[in-house]
Amino acid sequence: MMVKSINAKLRWMYMAAIYGISLLYVMFQGGKTAFMLFIILNLLLLYLLLGHFSGIYRVHGKRTVKVEGDEVREPYIRAGTQLELELHITIPGYYPLTYVIVRDYLKRHDGQLLMFEDSFLPTWRKGGRIAYKSPQLKRGGYTFQKTECLTYDVFGLFEHKGSFESGTEIAVQPQTVYLRSWDSLFKSQQGLYAHAAASRSAKETTQLNGIREYLPGDRLSRVHWNATAKTGEWKSKAFEKESLPRMIVILDCSKESYSSSGDDFELAVSAAASLLESGLRSNTAMGLLTTGHETAWFNPRADAWQKAAVLKHLTFAEPSGLQTLLEAVKHSEALLDKGGVVIVVSASPLVKLLPVLDWLQRRELHPHLIRTGAAEPGIEFRREQSIKWPIYSIHELHELPAVLEGGGRR
Repeated sequence: MMVKSINAKLRWMYMAAIYGISLLYVMFQGGKTAFMLFIILNLLLLYLLLGHFSGIYRVHGKRTVKVEGDEVREPYIRAGTQLELELHITIPGYYPLTYVIVRDYLKRHDGQLLMFEDSFLPTWRKGGRIAYKSPQLKRGGYTFQKTECLTYDVFGLFEHKGSFESGTEIAVQPQTVYLRSWDSLFKSQQGLYAHAAASRSAKETTQLNGIREYLPGDRLSRVHWNATAKTGEWKSKAFEKESLPRMIVILDCSKESYSSSGDDFELAVSAAASLLESGLRSNTAMGLLTTGHETAWFNPRADAWQKAAVLKHLTFAEPSGLQTLLEAVKHSEALLDKGGVVIVVSASPLVKLLPVLDWLQRRELHPHLIRTGAAEPGIEFRREQSIKWPIYSIHELHELPAVLEGGGRR
């Protein structure tokens, strides 16, 4: 800004010097040539001064945000989504403009700034429209900053700039995958743990509790034929459930557990969000514990408010914890109810995670482990560890349903 201000002052000083020389030339030299040069210079200066009244300083506009051609009506989208943006710009006044450069800014919650630049030729009503696409957005909170509109005179000497602000905010939530059921978390286990957990699993009664969307694999006896005929879409009967288990997802947010690229942390966040969404969709009381710079705790609940709260928290989660996962879990011992099912999600080496599982089991909890990121070369799971603690490993998010529903335990 300082450099631009200095350059503008220098330009005005040059113009003043040229004008002074031209005036002295007319006064002391005289003649038609000097007079014509002086008239032309005055006309040029008048043109440059009129640029300040072009109306671009009072520019205003409207931004439209779309995804795959449909206007975004909710303030949140999923990670990896590409935004389609349109700016409709109006410049008041009658001063003709040859072109307008538009710069739009999108700022992430961590300070990262994305800039989009385009130009348009104003119509006779001094309006214009530009459209552009954003890159695939990472998880986080985004805010559109001031949109700058600028133009130059035909000589490129002076810049005329205006701006408007829409204040649009968008939350980019973590990616999730659909998990059809939780059966594998209980049925695929062996040994004493299986009997302890299976007795707490959700069972449906014969009491009808409404209508839900049809899921692939539902028996024909579950199809609600009247609702299907009325809506034209497959519907299934929903039955009341017996007491559901309380599940707690522990997301490791320790800095030392993840690589510098952060890809394994993004996978861990997406896996945790998928587990929470799936549990809450089946009316399971789901809780969340994150071990970042400050430990965050959400009591197990089974309602829409819980889903909104945990997804909002996971949108801004970062691997900022300075403690190890074991230290953070020990400090949160009072929050963990005995008898609950605990699912630990982390990319930490297995040698550091096994003590966490052992500590949770000694506190009469039933731990699972979902490890994200690259596989550890040379790691072998002993038979008693594989039986004692269910351990799953995923390298991509799309592997999670197959791992949990298809027995992908290592």
